[in-house]
Amino acid sequence: MSQLRIAVLNAAHEDANTTRNFRRELDASLVEFDVNGGELPDTVDFDGAIVTGSRSSVYWDDEWILPVKEWVSEAIDADVPFLGICWGHQLLADVLGGTVADMGAYEIGYSEIEHTGSSRLFDGIDGKFTAFTSHSDEVAELPAGAEPLAENEYSNHGFNKGRVFGVQFHPEYDTKTARELVHRKKLSDERRESVLCEITDENYQRACQAKLVFENFLEYVRDVRLEEGGGRASRDASA
Repeated sequence: MSQLRIAVLNAAHEDANTTRNFRRELDASLVEFDVNGGELPDTVDFDGAIVTGSRSSVYWDDEWILPVKEWVSEAIDADVPFLGICWGHQLLADVLGGTVADMGAYEIGYSEIEHTGSSRLFDGIDGKFTAFTSHSDEVAELPAGAEPLAENEYSNHGFNKGRVFGVQFHPEYDTKTARELVHRKKLSDERRESVLCEITDENYQRACQAKLVFENFLEYVRDVRLEEGGGRASRDASA
């Protein structure tokens, strides 16, 4: 079977770590689009799509955000499977009719999260697992009909509706990405040092189990492609 063709909507404001991290974690043919710079696919003919994290808020009126929502909505209507990470999780929830809001707190660092659903996205991941987090917005209300998949004391950390999956945590982060993010954030000296002390090889290894969401998502996309007799991207390439 040919490699999956996955659109990556990169909303990370030219953070080179994002490109490196997703290329490392996704065994697929990735077509990346700098959506902050106005780049969007001119087709929905992909086997699947990923929406990354961002420094922005979904509800801001930045001129690049609405076109992203419009393309995502079109692709969802065309049954393209989606995985959203952090901001991408929130954007997918918003497009599907959920509510994203400032949660009045900032979750950052390695957190314990509980897997509450039965989705294949979490196959092989413990009921309680560790993942790196960084967010002050949350999916405050899930889209109608969505299944919650994960949570902790801060917020919802995962949902599924149809072929759309979102996770609030960052399974793609390595220690370099985590440290650089912490140094960028406006934190008290005490909190910054506390979070930096958590970024150890031991905690990173504990969080690696959460990376299975990428493998599980791609396996799901492969199954969708088989059901569709080769997938939209394959059919388009051979047309």
